[in-house]
Amino acid sequence: QVQLVESGGGLVQAGGSLRLSCAASGLTFSRYAMGWFRQAPGKEREFVAAISRTGASTNYADSVKGRFTISRDNAKNTVYLQMNSLKPEDTAVYYCAAVLLAYGVKSSPRDFGSWGQGTQVTVSS
Repeated sequence: QVQLVESGGGLVQAGGSLRLSCAASGLTFSRYAMGWFRQAPGKEREFVAAISRTGASTNYADSVKGRFTISRDNAKNTVYLQMNSLKPEDTAVYYCAAVLLAYGVKSSPRDFGSWGQGTQVTVSS
């Protein structure tokens, strides 16, 4: 049974930083591409960032390029999202997700079969 557990969310002032972590279990982590998504109240879930199973490829939403960095440690079965220069519009519940994928990355929520419970990120102005 695949389990993804996010942590690291919280309340931060605009311009601040947070680092989210997602610990995976119940899967061969190195076979899975990973993604981060977010959902704000009243809005659809949207893509934030993704990373290939080896970490060689990454992809970002335009809204976070240059501010967020996705990375992974396959020895620790963990994927990270470093978020810098946070803005109030980054406020959302952040979810990590996994997809069995040999090469490349995915960015559509429909492509991901396993999801975490989410962690709240609130950015105050």
